[in-house]
Amino acid sequence: MKTILVVDDNPDVINSIKIGLEDATREYRILGAENGIKCLELLQENVIPDIILLDIMMPHMTGWEVFDRIKKDPSFHSIPIIFLTARTDRTAINAGSFLGDDYIEKPFDITDLKKRIEIVFQKRSIPTIK
Repeated sequence: MKTILVVDDNPDVINSIKIGLEDATREYRILGAENGIKCLELLQENVIPDIILLDIMMPHMTGWEVFDRIKKDPSFHSIPIIFLTARTDRTAINAGSFLGDDYIEKPFDITDLKKRIEIVFQKRSIPTIK
C-alpha cells in the first residue's frame, strides 16, 4: 500500500481524495496536512510518504516554499511531488510542470488523478498495485 500526503488548506480536497483513492481503491493510504508547516513537521517526524500532492496557494507558507524546503533536504528530496492547485496562470503551470513531477489543476477528476499518480510511480519505478 502506497502512502500519499495531501497538503491543502481546504479539508474538502483532502477528504475527497481520501474517499476517492483510499476508500474506493484500497491501494493508497491518504494522509492530510492542512498547511506547509504541518507537512514539514510530518516529514521531520519520519512520516515519509511515497508521493506528495501539494497545493500552491496556502496560508503561512506557499506550496513553492514547501517544495523548495523538501527538495533541499537530502532526506526528502527524492519524494515525488505533484502540484494540485487552482492556479491556472501560465507562469504557475510552466513552473509547476517543470519543477514538479506533474501539475494538476483543480477541480480535478479523481480517475484522472489516480492515473497521473500511477504514471509518476511508473516513472520513478515505484511498484503500484494493479
